[in-house]
Amino acid sequence: MTITVLGLGPMGRAMTRVFLTNGHRVTVWNRTASKAAELTEAGARLAGAPAEAVAASELVVLSLTDYQVMYDILGTAGEALSGRVIVNLTSDTPQRSREAADWLAERGASLIAGGVMVPEAVVGTEHSFIYFSGPEADFRAHEPTLRLLGTPDYLGTDPALAQLFYQAQMHMFLTALSAYLHSTALVGAAGITAGEFLPHAQRFADTFSSFLGEGARNIEAGTHPGELANAIMMGATAEHIEHTCEQSGVDTALAGVVRAQYRRLIDSGNGTQSWTGIYELIKG
Repeated sequence: MTITVLGLGPMGRAMTRVFLTNGHRVTVWNRTASKAAELTEAGARLAGAPAEAVAASELVVLSLTDYQVMYDILGTAGEALSGRVIVNLTSDTPQRSREAADWLAERGASLIAGGVMVPEAVVGTEHSFIYFSGPEADFRAHEPTLRLLGTPDYLGTDPALAQLFYQAQMHMFLTALSAYLHSTALVGAAGITAGEFLPHAQRFADTFSSFLGEGARNIEAGTHPGELANAIMMGATAEHIEHTCEQSGVDTALAGVVRAQYRRLIDSGNGTQSWTGIYELIKG
């Protein structure tokens, strides 16, 4: 199999190494050609221009900053795009994926959008998984190759779905990381080090997933019974957290957002609902 990889940041280099290790011929291109040195030593071929790189392979994998960079690069490829399957593993919005699919179709290429859900060090291992969406025939044709990067989770023909799931997961991830940093700063104000707090944070984080099942059941049912922990109770906790941050001299922005969500639910007359009632307020 001959594969082209455009974009040789940490993720692009990691994917190229996986392809090479598995015996594929890989053509690479990057604006800063020096980033390809390690890969060419390992057997990759460095193209002199995007058009040359795209022409080298039916399967073209992108690992770029955003979709605009894709336009900047592939816009110079001209007729080389015709007949190519572009697998864009670049982060952007779902709508941008749909627009990119139309743009590529006008040039005779098809788009498989993707979202890599692990850091570059994990790519190619059993712990790696990647969301994909786009034309099913193209995905299935190249699934064995893409599987080398991680377990593929094909979501359907709409090219927006991979980015939708990716952004939803990353939203949960980034928010959780911010909460961890915030909590570490909170105990740090009392002289407790990050290392001392770590095992407590890890133990509590492991319980988080147990709440998700209740959330999904309530959301799908459209009801939010609050017999065990209603919004009034949890809202009081949110208020206590915000006040603790104030008294500790720690930034209150994140705690204030959470408290405001519970306050909205209570003020709407639904304080006896479960915490999942907040979903009805934020879904838009």
